[in-house]
Amino acid sequence: MIRLMVEGRVQGVGYRASFAERARALGLSGWVRNRRDGSVEAAVDGEPQAIEAITTWARHGPPAARVSNVTIEDGPALEPVGGDFKILPTL
Repeated sequence: MIRLMVEGRVQGVGYRASFAERARALGLSGWVRNRRDGSVEAAVDGEPQAIEAITTWARHGPPAARVSNVTIEDGPALEPVGGDFKILPTL
């Protein structure tokens, strides 16, 4: 499992929905949410190639996004989330 913190112009541009759509297409489990500081946070779990693909995508995001920084941390496996990738409320 990895946790990503994405900074830049990533809120109000469809970043969360696009991230979730891409994660689902890659067969990943986890979640994504906006943070009050203007960043986006995500936790993803799955096959190493799929995790690599989502982290590569996260560095640019959807067309309207302007990503300035992505911080990636390894972590423990996620609790099962019902087999779907979730969009969580803002934290």
